[in-house]
Amino acid sequence: MKKQYDVVIIGSGMGGLVAANIMAREGLTVCVLEKNNQFGGNLQTFVRDRTIFDTGVHYIGGLAPGQNLHRYFDYLGILDGLHLRKMNRDGFDIITFDNDEIAYPHAQGYENFIDQLAKQFPQERKAIESYCKKLREICYKFPLYNLEEGKPYGNDPELFQQTAKEYIASITQNEKLRAVLAGSNLLYAGDPDKTPLYVHALSINSYIESAYRCADGGSQITKLLIRKLKENGGEAYKHSEVTDITCTGKKLESVTLKNGKKVYGNIFISNIEPKHTLRMIGEEHFRKSYNHRIQNMESIISAFSIHIVLKPKTFKYLNKNYYHFKDYRKVWDAHKYTQETWPETYMVSMGVRKNQDAWAEQLTAITYMRYEEVKEWENTFNTVAHSRDRGKSYEEFKKHKTAVFLKELEKKFPNIRECIRSVYASTPLSYRDYIGNHQGSMYGYVKDVNDPLKSFISPRTKIENLYLTGQSLNMHGILGVTISGVVTCSEILGGSYLINKITDTLAKKANEKMTV
Repeated sequence: MKKQYDVVIIGSGMGGLVAANIMAREGLTVCVLEKNNQFGGNLQTFVRDRTIFDTGVHYIGGLAPGQNLHRYFDYLGILDGLHLRKMNRDGFDIITFDNDEIAYPHAQGYENFIDQLAKQFPQERKAIESYCKKLREICYKFPLYNLEEGKPYGNDPELFQQTAKEYIASITQNEKLRAVLAGSNLLYAGDPDKTPLYVHALSINSYIESAYRCADGGSQITKLLIRKLKENGGEAYKHSEVTDITCTGKKLESVTLKNGKKVYGNIFISNIEPKHTLRMIGEEHFRKSYNHRIQNMESIISAFSIHIVLKPKTFKYLNKNYYHFKDYRKVWDAHKYTQETWPETYMVSMGVRKNQDAWAEQLTAITYMRYEEVKEWENTFNTVAHSRDRGKSYEEFKKHKTAVFLKELEKKFPNIRECIRSVYASTPLSYRDYIGNHQGSMYGYVKDVNDPLKSFISPRTKIENLYLTGQSLNMHGILGVTISGVVTCSEILGGSYLINKITDTLAKKANEKMTV
């Protein structure tokens, strides 16, 4: 590790790694600093009983040739090394409800999405068509979503004025169809009174276009990005936790690592929680109103997950996800559970291997959990790099919650218990410690249609050489944070310059393929 760099990036989540690669391609010296023993933030994987589990990336959309994420990945040079498994064309996401035997599909391809859903709702075809048309219209209004020059956060004020729930209710009176269209809202932790329609559209659209799983885990994306970064002269260091940031006047000077080493930079990009970033720099360096707004931003609810290692050849691999609700009338209110009703919803996903056969090796089930449930142990910290026991009461809490969750899963998969080899659980504290989100938030900060500007964070700060990136800025998810990295670098390099460079590079690659 050198003493001085052109660009120092704090945190190695997807947004930080994308920004690191872009800046290194510009010929700048780049250093990425990561506290954990794995790079990648939500791209991290972990192994239990020799079985790979994803931390947060259970599937990816928009990766078919010509689609948005495919084009971004092509520019970054990581497409060729990716090992993917395309999910079921006629139902990559399946929406189900208690006391309803029908499995409602979300299919790949907009025409196919309409056709498959219209089989279950033949009288509602026009409503489904209107819904699909609206999603595409909204996504078109976000230029960077389509690799076009323009405002990164959309060019139509009306985008921020309608909730997803209101829009879906406006196109059909059929309550079951409303529930099905909103059925995968665990993807963004949908709130009936706050979640804007654009969040729903940007989250759902790329999956309808194409849906894939990463074979052997999402960490392969991290490895490819780190490899490309190093090829372009950049550097990345694990076990390098930033504990202090030195600010002189209106400029950052250096960061101090846990081992006492100082790293100096000309530009600093923080890919960690904005609240934490401000506290490390010193709140006195920011306007009181700005600091107050950031520190009081509402974090999205956290999650409780169970990771099941399955006995060999006992449970068939499912090339689709399940989103299940106890009550179809409460698809927007599952986060308002009580101890008696938890879990009111869950998502089930499976990991896939490169040589996947008919049998599954593992299953992950995720549901909502409020941070208050684990507040008793919030002063504990536990990761692989810094292992600490949270105590017997915490283990008993996890054991109890796992048992309740498994009982609920048995209703959908009656033979699941006899297929289990071992079970592991993650709580909001697990997400907080490994990912670094405030109170283990699943997706950063709440987007509130009632006060859109409140949850807007610019990548540029009043400190002239400090920039922010990551899921807290605009959108979460692989595509969202990839765009976030581009937005941040656009602020430094110039928006027109960067987008033109990306599109020119892609055009050149396409021409080279044609001549070959």
